[in-house]
Amino acid sequence: MKPLRDFLELIKFEHTVFALPFAYLGMLLAANGFPSGRQFFWITIAMAAARTVAMGFNRIADRQIDARNPRTAGRPLVSGRISLRTAWIGTILATLVLGVAAWQLGPLPLLLLPGALLFLFGYSYTKRFTWLSHYILGFTDGLAPLGAWVAVRGSLFSPQDLPAWLLQLIVTFWIGGFDLIYACQDVEIDRRDNLKSIPARFGVPFALWLSAFSHLICVVLLAVLGLMQNFTLPYWIGLAIIVALFIWEHHLVKPHDLSRIDVAFFNINSYISLTLFFSVLGALWLR
Repeated sequence: MKPLRDFLELIKFEHTVFALPFAYLGMLLAANGFPSGRQFFWITIAMAAARTVAMGFNRIADRQIDARNPRTAGRPLVSGRISLRTAWIGTILATLVLGVAAWQLGPLPLLLLPGALLFLFGYSYTKRFTWLSHYILGFTDGLAPLGAWVAVRGSLFSPQDLPAWLLQLIVTFWIGGFDLIYACQDVEIDRRDNLKSIPARFGVPFALWLSAFSHLICVVLLAVLGLMQNFTLPYWIGLAIIVALFIWEHHLVKPHDLSRIDVAFFNINSYISLTLFFSVLGALWLR
């Protein structure tokens, strides 16, 4: 059981709870409420497996980079608490589980699976050649609501599927925005190792400004989603809370003081994720 515990620590499995609302948003909107129990089960399995694949492979791909960074040198794969073999086994098993979940959810999710895997595996390498890696990560996370929508509706390219693509954009700018904040910790390391990031390329002040602008776009898109779906008061109360949380997040992190990044990155974004989920749930319930 120790290898399993170490692998779960490696991928920060507990953060799956933070990521699940992404998929559930797509699920709720596609079903205009709750889907079937079977769909809910396999969407949950698919989301957990997809995150495990992405995190597991990211730790494998970045292990040498992590070893040269004092902030990440204590990670299990770098410190030797988990073997490379165990990390690979866990990642491959999660990939197989994701494949089974896609198969159970229908023909279109299975057909789109190779494209999803391309992003789940590929985003780990983007920092090596483009400073747009923050938004590629956001796009990859945005595949969660898109995939859940497909699992429920069985379609993705009709005019009625516009809310799914809007959710995809919302998550892209949301995740990309706070990854910009997180990347500010590693500016000197990224420059030393010739890794591409917006903070390393353009500086921390610009990165924090762009993060705030990305979150502004996210809020505007959330408002568009609310109008498009004719959401009632719970959604707009939730959106107001999200705006306040974004303001708090950007108040915590300053170009000259990055000491509270962990609070901004993990705590506040968890609150935003849950607030958005429950506000959509409340709006659908009161329709």
